[in-house]
Amino acid sequence: MKIVLIGPPGAGKGTQAEKLAVHWKIPRITTGDLFRQAVSEKTPLGLKVQGLLEKGSLVPDEIVLGLMEERMSKPDCKTGFILDGFPRTVGQAEGLEKWLGRVGLKLDSVVALEVSKEEAVGRITGRRQCASCGNTYHLHFQPPKQEGRCDVCGGSLVQRKDDEEKTVRHRLEVYDKETAPLLAFYQKKGLLKKVNGLQKPNAVFEEIKASSLIK
Repeated sequence: MKIVLIGPPGAGKGTQAEKLAVHWKIPRITTGDLFRQAVSEKTPLGLKVQGLLEKGSLVPDEIVLGLMEERMSKPDCKTGFILDGFPRTVGQAEGLEKWLGRVGLKLDSVVALEVSKEEAVGRITGRRQCASCGNTYHLHFQPPKQEGRCDVCGGSLVQRKDDEEKTVRHRLEVYDKETAPLLAFYQKKGLLKKVNGLQKPNAVFEEIKASSLIK
């Protein structure tokens, strides 16, 4: 089973990718995890990534694809994988398609989780994290017992800069710009399945499993 899971920030990709990975017993692969691992292991690509991230630069498609190809070539990916948030651009999608062709594989499905912009903003801006122990909460979905305080250690809850509304709206604008062509790219190939991400997580999971594109 080889699946691409895409959607805007706040759509619930991480939650669904983890559930699907457990269901099909295949690894979930994200670029963020690969970046962190490559940097910590000081691989040649990792050193390049570290330098770019330290400068605040975007990681070029060729490096992203190189890391993904290394990861997808590992033994635990023989029975499949979930690509969480990758590819992000048509260029990355074309690179992925070429690599899959070279190794004699193909994608089974591309699942797009759909949520409104305002829903995504609400989901992300409601996140809070303990400044002391890092435990996470959500003002609406998982609030702390005492407002502003961590249930675990009593530390102060803070909003990460990435979760501030201005930042979130910018991230959504970037997603719209990069991903609209990507959705059309996979639609033409008959791989795209759109799923209503506004449902409860278990309902989203069941809809993805029930998709006729995923056996």
